[in-house]
Amino acid sequence: MSLNAFLRSSALALATATGLASMAQADTYKWITFKPQGAGDAQAITTQWLVDQFAERTGGTHSIEVFWGGSVAKTREIPEALAAGVGDFGDIITPYFPDLMPLNNAVGFFIPQPMNTLEVGQFMEEMHATYPQFSEELESQNLHAFGFRPLEDYGLLCTKPVKSAADMKGLRIRSYGFAYPKLIEALGASPVSIATSEAYEALQRSIIDCTPIGPALARGWKYDEVAKYYIEIPLGASFGHLLAMNLDSYNGMDDETKAVIDQLGKDYLVEYARVLDEDAARVRELWTGELGVEVIPFPQEELLGVLDDAGVQDVRQEWIDKANGLGVPADEIAKSFDFDTPS
Repeated sequence: MSLNAFLRSSALALATATGLASMAQADTYKWITFKPQGAGDAQAITTQWLVDQFAERTGGTHSIEVFWGGSVAKTREIPEALAAGVGDFGDIITPYFPDLMPLNNAVGFFIPQPMNTLEVGQFMEEMHATYPQFSEELESQNLHAFGFRPLEDYGLLCTKPVKSAADMKGLRIRSYGFAYPKLIEALGASPVSIATSEAYEALQRSIIDCTPIGPALARGWKYDEVAKYYIEIPLGASFGHLLAMNLDSYNGMDDETKAVIDQLGKDYLVEYARVLDEDAARVRELWTGELGVEVIPFPQEELLGVLDDAGVQDVRQEWIDKANGLGVPADEIAKSFDFDTPS
């Protein structure tokens, strides 16, 4: 079945099952996500928090039903499914769609950068509030972002100790996205494209020596069973997910409900960052105890010393050129990723 046929049949089945001909005006909204309900991580926990808060803040007149675990649309199908009205709310992994969302993928071109999870989310909020092009990019696809879910601060999880740039030479490091391949090369290592789901075995079989990741995700994927050195290299937080809505569903809300959603998106970022920080702290305690993962500091100056590398700069310039072409003052925005600029 083609994706378009799948979306049409899913939309019909969902509307038939609920008896709702017009989801945009429904009292019960639909959230489609790839995340399993029982994952127990910050995303799953705070998604339920948001759902509960929405019902409470609307006085019980509106609610959200979550369709967990890709039961309605898989990860890469969610933007088109949301746009088609299969759901009202959904999680979009922004880096999976660089051509559809170049502006909203800004952070991915500027790794390393100095912002933490909360700061990256606030940066995205500011971009959307200041430059209409960020929202228009999504609106052209019948999508609306009401909130943002960055990833945690990243370091490197490795199968061997790495204490300096000299120790990076010749290592094979998992790579993805825009900035990581050139950064890894600038550090003297070799980038290897490996899917997240395949990284455990790749570390176990020495196909790769390291992967960029944060503590909470490393524990979630159980990478720390086969890689026992966490390198505190200051890569910063990556941007991860849009909390997105079908634009028609959002526009169909009354002003009071829209205001609830707008505020809830901002409050969600704070709650998510709090839960994620607690999760990362819990993992670090496990590492120093029963899991036996050694945490190794990495000299920041050695990382920053490669930022002038031509490959690293080419990636950053690529986003600047795209953004300038869309009428956004990209050179000014890029200063947000400067380690010398207070965040």
